[in-house]
Amino acid sequence: MTKDRLLAFSDGVIAVIITIMVLDLRAPHTADLHALAELLPEFLSYILSFVYVGIYWNNHHHFFHLVREVNGAVLWANLHLLFWISLVPFATSWMGAHPEAPIPTAVYGISLLMPAFAWTIMQTTIIRFQSGHRGRHGSELAGAIGNDIKGKLSLVFYLAGIGLALIETWLADTMYVLVALMWLVPDKRVERFVRQRPPSD
Repeated sequence: MTKDRLLAFSDGVIAVIITIMVLDLRAPHTADLHALAELLPEFLSYILSFVYVGIYWNNHHHFFHLVREVNGAVLWANLHLLFWISLVPFATSWMGAHPEAPIPTAVYGISLLMPAFAWTIMQTTIIRFQSGHRGRHGSELAGAIGNDIKGKLSLVFYLAGIGLALIETWLADTMYVLVALMWLVPDKRVERFVRQRPPSD
């Protein structure tokens, strides 16, 4: 199967997720700067979540340059990823409304951790599909991502953030921001591999 419908559907879902998040931002009830300042935690939560969703969209775009075809397992793995990303607006809204509360901050961390796990599952599913009977070395994606140190480190940071949320929420927030900063630049491993690969499309 071609990947076109998977990409179109993923783009649409991610666009809706961003729309839901921005629609959840409410204008102040009064027309003064104090009322606007009270909304700052919600706005900062929105910015961080927007960056995260943008990172997933950006890396999804780069990632699928190395995927020529998909099968049913890849489609379900991609849906699994989109499911967890679709819960980010809920966690964003809750943490934004209670920025110093440990449970909403921990739940926000879980809402970041689960898409990361889902991404790993999708990545593994695609590598297995690409490899077939040729082994891991038959997968272009496996060659591009290598040991995926950054992906594994991200999982550690998320878990640390979830634990730290129960102690100091600002420490958890710092972990979440650090992971976002790690992924702001699109994955150079994939870009290098795409440039070196002879054109086929």
